Amino acid sequence: MTLTVDVRHKLGSFALDAAFTSESGVTALFGRSGSGKTSMIRIIAGLARPDKGLVTLNGATLVDTDKGIFVPRHRRRFGCVFQEARLFPHLSVRQNLQYGAWFAPKAESPESLERIVGMLGIGALLDRKPGKLSGGEKSRVAIGRALLSRPHLLLMDEPLSALDDARKAEILPYLERLRDETKIPIVYVSHSLAEVARLANRVVVLRDGHVEAVGPVVDVLSRPALAEAPDRREAGALIEGRVESSTPAHGLTVVALKSVRLYLPGKSLRPGSPVRVHIPARDVMLATVKPEGLSALNILEGVIAEIGDLEEGMVEVRVDCGGDPVLSRITQLSRERLALAVGKPVYAVIKTVALET
Repeated sequence: MTLTVDVRHKLGSFALDAAFTSESGVTALFGRSGSGKTSMIRIIAGLARPDKGLVTLNGATLVDTDKGIFVPRHRRRFGCVFQEARLFPHLSVRQNLQYGAWFAPKAESPESLERIVGMLGIGALLDRKPGKLSGGEKSRVAIGRALLSRPHLLLMDEPLSALDDARKAEILPYLERLRDETKIPIVYVSHSLAEVARLANRVVVLRDGHVEAVGPVVDVLSRPALAEAPDRREAGALIEGRVESSTPAHGLTVVALKSVRLYLPGKSLRPGSPVRVHIPARDVMLATVKPEGLSALNILEGVIAEIGDLEEGMVEVRVDCGGDPVLSRITQLSRERLALAVGKPVYAVIKTVALET
């Protein structure tokens, strides 16, 4: 299933002029507030008509302004999940789910309510009313309702932004199951780098209504000085590897990368399972000789591949550690004192407790 979007649209002083292609898996629309993410997803959903452009899904034209084509939203077969769950308060969870199933085409075999309930872990909630649910539970029910309509595409507009960290941690594993166990392509809008790093296969970075970068999530999010990281504290490298072993006595997991290994804290993951590791740039120190006598377990040898200038006397250094990228944010003074330049061998020192998966 391929979604192609190429649109131009003006809203007051804001102009959206962007194009991208989304295929299977999760495509994240990522950027700061006001970058055009919600405007883009409204056009895809059929909630807004672009001034000019083309939207197609698997070859079928949904919007073509030159030919006067605009398929209304109720005929697009898209499931939508928003910041607010928008459940019917007078209906039980079961009835809210059945409402979604009512929109599934009768000619198609219905989606199994039991399968969706099991995948989202909401079996114990079926007889409750929405007022008795937590924020995370409401979000899971809203996702289930959308899936039961048998959508061709699932649009998720900041679905976790209204939740606190504990509720986000509760629902993220279910979103991963949704990505891995269904064949429904997902367009996921977020300004959270951590969410995008964990869930997305492909990312479209929007800035001021334009596409700044697009590509596989590991490649795009590991670039130095990613201008659209809404919070510089989140910026860093995203690395893919496989679980090699664990040391329960120390609460650590060893992840094998292309040519090096990382120690992760507090994880109990199955050996051989794939894992993504987000390494915040602010938690990576650089050394020109191998440090000794440190508490840090992760000291990776590499070569400087790129240096990007930031504001306020900071630079971001991309280090190639045997094929895996690591970003480090340091001061311009540190760069000068260490005489850092592209091609220079260095050691990246990473605090184990800073690593995120």
